[in-house]
Amino acid sequence: YPNPLYPCLPQYPNPLYPCLPQYPNPLYPCLPQYPNQLYPLYPCLPLYPNPLYPCLPQIELCVCPLGGEFPRMYSYSPREHLACVCKTRHLSVSQIQVIEDDRANKSSEPFTTGVRGQAPPLVTTTFQVKDQGNASPRFIRCTAYNMPCTADMAKQSQVPLAAVIKPLATLPPDECPPYMVDHGEGGPIRCNRCKAYMCPYMQFIEGGRRFQCGFCSCVTEVPPHYFQHLDHTGKRVDCYDRPELSLGSYEFVATVDYCKNNKLPQPPSFVFFIDVSYNAVKSGMVNIVCQELKTLLDYLPRENPEVDSAVRVGFVTYNKVLHFYNVKSSLAQPQMMVVSDVSDMFLPLLDGFLVNVNDSRMVIESLLDQIPEMFADTRETETVFGPVIQAGLEALKAADCAGKLFVFHSSLPIAEAPGKLKNREDKKLVGTDKEKALFQPQSGFYSNLSKECVAQGCCVDLFLFPNQYIDVATLAVVPVSTGGSVYKYTYFQAETDRERFLNDLRRDVQKPMGFDAVMRVRTSTGIRATDFFGSFFMSNTTDVELAGLDCDKTVTVEFRHDDKLSEETGALMQCAVLYTSCSGQRRLRVHNMAVNCCSQLADLYRNCETDTIISFFSKYAYRSILNTPTKTVRDTLVNQCAQILACYRKNCASPSSAGQLILPECMKLLPVYLNCVLKSDVLLPGADVSLDDRAYLRQLVSCMDVSESHVFFYPRLLPLLDGGSLPMAVRNSEERLSKGGVYILETGLHLFLWVGANAQQELLSNIFGTPTFSQIDPNMTNLPDLDNPFSKRLREIIDSFRSQRSRYMKLMVVKQEDKTELIFKHFLCEDKSASGGASYVDFLCHMHKEIRQLLS
Repeated sequence: YPNPLYPCLPQYPNPLYPCLPQYPNPLYPCLPQYPNQLYPLYPCLPLYPNPLYPCLPQIELCVCPLGGEFPRMYSYSPREHLACVCKTRHLSVSQIQVIEDDRANKSSEPFTTGVRGQAPPLVTTTFQVKDQGNASPRFIRCTAYNMPCTADMAKQSQVPLAAVIKPLATLPPDECPPYMVDHGEGGPIRCNRCKAYMCPYMQFIEGGRRFQCGFCSCVTEVPPHYFQHLDHTGKRVDCYDRPELSLGSYEFVATVDYCKNNKLPQPPSFVFFIDVSYNAVKSGMVNIVCQELKTLLDYLPRENPEVDSAVRVGFVTYNKVLHFYNVKSSLAQPQMMVVSDVSDMFLPLLDGFLVNVNDSRMVIESLLDQIPEMFADTRETETVFGPVIQAGLEALKAADCAGKLFVFHSSLPIAEAPGKLKNREDKKLVGTDKEKALFQPQSGFYSNLSKECVAQGCCVDLFLFPNQYIDVATLAVVPVSTGGSVYKYTYFQAETDRERFLNDLRRDVQKPMGFDAVMRVRTSTGIRATDFFGSFFMSNTTDVELAGLDCDKTVTVEFRHDDKLSEETGALMQCAVLYTSCSGQRRLRVHNMAVNCCSQLADLYRNCETDTIISFFSKYAYRSILNTPTKTVRDTLVNQCAQILACYRKNCASPSSAGQLILPECMKLLPVYLNCVLKSDVLLPGADVSLDDRAYLRQLVSCMDVSESHVFFYPRLLPLLDGGSLPMAVRNSEERLSKGGVYILETGLHLFLWVGANAQQELLSNIFGTPTFSQIDPNMTNLPDLDNPFSKRLREIIDSFRSQRSRYMKLMVVKQEDKTELIFKHFLCEDKSASGGASYVDFLCHMHKEIRQLLS
């Protein structure tokens, strides 16, 4: 019979599923109920087999907004609401359950890369990788491991085809780093036509005298010194003795032909530029940097721990003029040379500026002791920035080497000099079509300077200590274009921020990296790399140029079809990175990846990787705001996500009620993660988020790997229980917090310890050394070292979290109902945000509405 209250609901009896008994629902008597054996807690949730693809798991969500105010991100009236089928809050997919299921199923066995098109475990799962012919997911993660055979199919699905590549990623101790291969004076063996490097996809023919390229099918002669016979299967008999024939990742020793001007490179140099203006000195930054550098110089990067580092160092201080220091080993005291004409920067000394640390240690330590004293009483507030980069560039040119500049800078460079900036912060433009101009550099000066830096192999790492607007969007142009990093310590205070800054600096100096790098991604016939995201420079459409490439940096590559692909051969990609090691050796690192191709949409949706898709979407969106209003960018993301899910429902899912939101199994977290991206500070800022913060986060996310972007957008929330094991996370919502509990929240950049007002006295005593809630000091940044098992375990958990991230996470203690709780709640991403971002439940409703409109 028709339902008078909700005419769009299934009618009684049910003509489609007469075998299903219907029981009254005491909460919502108008709703039909079906027995549900998989989800007994939610008996009103129907699950029907998929007649088209019975092997394809699917999740069906019945969604319904139950009235209430919708966030201003999505404006539609209650009359437009979907049919009320059941409480959405109980049917939204649990991100935690998906993660725990993946851990349970995939963490016990090693992930072997020999199977083409096999999706790896989630980034949240701890697992071991065994390289058997494809690159480890620690080096390459793809959005889809079944690639559509045709461009039309890719366009229909709207699933982005991309790979997040982390060429120099560090591996766990139980995994082998890429082997080094030396093919002799002739250099690495390559295809004659497409120049792909020797890899497991090359097919040897004619008894081993030739090989056919897996990328372009060209046949190339095998050099006599590389010849080897084939076995009965057509493989070379030495296949498993050669890394380049059996592994997905390896390195070649590059010959002089791969070097600039056919000349072997010099070891790189590090130059430290210390801002000694009034603000920098007063904050304590200058003193901290100088004291720490004395220790850090013993930990300059080296490939062999037993050998001294080959990296040379130099030192410059500056405000509105530059002070260069001669620290030659033969000097008793360092000598200062001042360049006051910053309009035409030059290097005032050659001999004695870049030195070996061990040779000049006494002079360097004397200099670092004197710098804080020399500028202790300075009243100079103005600074320059452009001439600082120019000076470092000239130093590396004079030494004929690549290197890195470490710039410690405190204020907007307003002194008269090249690259002078003005304060252009205008909050009236936020949210308007003109907002995009605020993310672009003020002028082309720094873009042009970046090109010169990349040509020389001059990478720039920028440490900012601002007390007010500093125009990160402009200053970050040089670090971003040269493969460098930006670190930001707003309102820096030595007492509270020292530990975070020093840990960041130590890791930045010590981490493995390559210099003067060029990366190229080759693909098999039918697809090609068309777009790149990250911190780099491109002078053409194929070569990604990186003055520096460290172990944390990623380059995200988008692929498009230019021909039809074959299900039989699949699709291949090869990432080759030419770089100079910290010892001065020129090398080629090669990563290979083979994925399947499919002609059925169901196969595409079965083998996608949601975390990588979200990583790609965030980078695409964050770059788009340079040229497009943020609202348009958000709408574009929602529309593409809706098209992805609508295509699945139309072509892969079984017929079902229009009141159901149907998600593919491997994409069931796509809505919750996408909502987190849409609500992020860059795309939907709150009133307290500065333009500098948004510009900083925008460039930071552009080169994040998948694991870091995952926790950045969906922070990890764990209840602290009295037990030895790591507690299981809970969903990121305020309703999961108990007044009697203590929780730790990790965002990848921050750590919060939330303390409930009614937390147990024993728990408080074990953590803080006091049983009283009111006596807890909210200003502490480190937990007290208490002699009890719980305290030790908690500090181990915090240390473990910090060790997993590329940036040191400062701890903030948040007491319930304290003023700092607003900051904490900002990261509870399943809830409605203060800036107008939708809750997870509301976003599901909106997404369902979009899908229904597309299908109708």
